[in-house]
Amino acid sequence: MTRPLLFLDVDGPLNPFAAKASRRPEGYTTHRMRPRGWDHPRAKPLRVWLNPGHGAQLLALPYDLVWATTWADEANTWIAPNVGLPDLPHVDWSCDDYSRDDGTYFKTHDLVDYAAGRPFVWVDDETGPADREYVAAHHGAPALLHHVDPRKGLLPGDFEALAAWAAQLPGRAGEEAAGG
Repeated sequence: MTRPLLFLDVDGPLNPFAAKASRRPEGYTTHRMRPRGWDHPRAKPLRVWLNPGHGAQLLALPYDLVWATTWADEANTWIAPNVGLPDLPHVDWSCDDYSRDDGTYFKTHDLVDYAAGRPFVWVDDETGPADREYVAAHHGAPALLHHVDPRKGLLPGDFEALAAWAAQLPGRAGEEAAGG
């Protein structure tokens, strides 16, 4: 059986950008970055908080990881090395407007298309009821839209929930026990 996908956003889940600016969350390190669009010579570098242990925790999950972020391929340059992830594939967005006429987030349609019928988890801080409804109506396989608080980022309970969801997929429990 093919492993389910884990679509991973950066800002919110990996970078708890909404935390108090004066209080870096425990376990996170501060990085100053200049991704595309942030490269004006007089612009201050972007402050990003990342937890160096998150990569190993994500890689331990039974998923194929895919960037689902506006950082696009730059997540491999700026984010992956700082959290301990290898280069990952990323989703190209067909729309850059943050909401669509149907009330879904701009990523939703592209993620369903990218998954192409594979089970998936989407880890983001921007999902809502319209996204869940769209996925339920247009994706024939199991899917979980897992919301992460952008003030806290990924927490131990999030990793537990992601592992539990994958374990309950048809054919997964026995496969995991058999070392698959």
